[in-house]
Amino acid sequence: MKKIGLIGGITPESTILYYQILNKLRANQLGKTHSAELIINSFDFGQISQLLTQGSWDLLDKKMADTAINLEDAGASCILICANTMHLCVDAVRKVVRIPVIHIAETTAKEIQNKGIQKVALLGTKYTMEKDFFKDILSAHSIETILPDAEERDEIHRIIYDELAQGEFKKSSKESYLKIIDRLILNGAEGIVLGCTEIPLLINQNDVSLPIFDTARIHAAAAFKFATE
Repeated sequence: MKKIGLIGGITPESTILYYQILNKLRANQLGKTHSAELIINSFDFGQISQLLTQGSWDLLDKKMADTAINLEDAGASCILICANTMHLCVDAVRKVVRIPVIHIAETTAKEIQNKGIQKVALLGTKYTMEKDFFKDILSAHSIETILPDAEERDEIHRIIYDELAQGEFKKSSKESYLKIIDRLILNGAEGIVLGCTEIPLLINQNDVSLPIFDTARIHAAAAFKFATE
């Protein structure tokens, strides 16, 4: 297995999820004593969150790019940015490394296409829902995106930052998410993209009548396939 480089800590909860997914994939492949070969460079999420709030994208680009260089120098064969939002820095990362940077939206779009779905609802941080980087990639794959309304986007974002990122999973928040998802289904969604790597800690396929697309699992699986081919 080739080593997979993870840019983590954004948030620690989602990085733990990536670690678990990749190790389980390796154990399923070779047996339960086996685990994945990973290199993790983990940020202080408090610092990243502050830079996001300030809109300091130049500094975020530099931090992400420097980390990618460190991972490549350490022997990583590919890089995963373990957060949807931080793919806003993916161009800066791709410019400084020679190894593949596997894009979370690109892998998710391919999975949606494979299901024959043409319209999805996108849940994530406000950055992911309101900026175009994820929606544009879906559109390039002939997939239409519908969004929660402004008040719902605020609530989704709040729950991610104030609860899920802190390892808090409240029944009331799950109910809020499911209520939003039900309304999006009524508005024509054929599938639900969990476009924040923390949301699957709260919502899973058993909770939703339509197909869900867990971006963290799809992303990790794509990297595992690359590393084991």
